[in-house]
Amino acid sequence: MRTTVFSTPVLTPLLRLLAIMLLKLSGWKAVGRPLENAGFVLIGAPHTSNWDFVLMLLVVLKLRLRLFWMGKNSLFPAPVGWLMKWLGGIPVDRSRHHNLVDHTVRQYQENPELIVLIPPEGTRSRVKEWKTGFYHIAVNAGVPVLMGYIDAAKKEAGLADFFHPTGNIEEDMPAIRAFYADKTGINPDNT
Repeated sequence: MRTTVFSTPVLTPLLRLLAIMLLKLSGWKAVGRPLENAGFVLIGAPHTSNWDFVLMLLVVLKLRLRLFWMGKNSLFPAPVGWLMKWLGGIPVDRSRHHNLVDHTVRQYQENPELIVLIPPEGTRSRVKEWKTGFYHIAVNAGVPVLMGYIDAAKKEAGLADFFHPTGNIEEDMPAIRAFYADKTGINPDNT
């Protein structure tokens, strides 16, 4: 896998210290602990603001994760596309289907410690239904889903529990969504 902000020698430890300081100064708390055994799909919700991205970078740096994240391809324009990729980004063209689930599953097979962050809402706007790609990736790759969250009401963001999908999406999705029922996004009108 390519080098990112989370795996750049010398620079990553310095950025980690900066992240810890910025979280402290802003009053946000990073919840969770560094995870030694990787190989999971990380979902992050509620996704309601552009500030979610900055907060995610700070929390992930503090918790020492090495991850990649999926974002709409319009976040990767020239001349900043290289920067977004160095920040761990994987551009996704949401206007057409292109076997993203299958491609990502192959990446898990080739890289057993892969972590990919996917916002299940797929947008910062209010949605009634979540996208299910993250679920299908986890099931097909045989990896758990780690539930990451933002709770602006408590000014905390981080990692909660692992969810091991059964393959029965009709039962599993309500169980996953239930965890987020009491979480408030940065822009609560979009939660």
